[in-house]
Amino acid sequence: MNRNDKGVSVFSSYGTGALLLASGLIAAGIAAMILLAPNAFYGSYGIDLGANVSLANELKAPAGALLLAGLLMMAGVFKSDFIIPSLATAAAVYLSYGLSRVLSMAIDGVPHSGLVSAAAIEVAIGAISLVDLLRHRKTTVARRIAAEDTWYANTEEDAI
Repeated sequence: MNRNDKGVSVFSSYGTGALLLASGLIAAGIAAMILLAPNAFYGSYGIDLGANVSLANELKAPAGALLLAGLLMMAGVFKSDFIIPSLATAAAVYLSYGLSRVLSMAIDGVPHSGLVSAAAIEVAIGAISLVDLLRHRKTTVARRIAAEDTWYANTEEDAI
């Protein structure tokens, strides 16, 4: 992130970095717990995996994708070219998890309080990431049009 990025995000360039770092650490941390200690992780929510190897396998499979997503979120902290993909990943991952939990609550009922809290946190992180993403994209496109980047200029005209 550079000086020209100030005012682009919801928080400032430092706020975007903090958002991406926090969202990436949370996602990667949860994924690592699921991969390395699934009984302890799920047990904290009142879920007993027991010795069901198939269930453990089924739960660990998406944890690998979540770990990769968390690392991509954190990449935006260290390389400014990754800010938009990192914010898009954070928005997609957190909103999909959070809104899926909300849908489940509407269909299946209210789960353990920890999972309700997780849904609220996921929706909040996802929404903040989405707003920050939209602001970054708008400013990036405007900056490139002003610099006469013909691909962006043609894209904007086509979108109108």
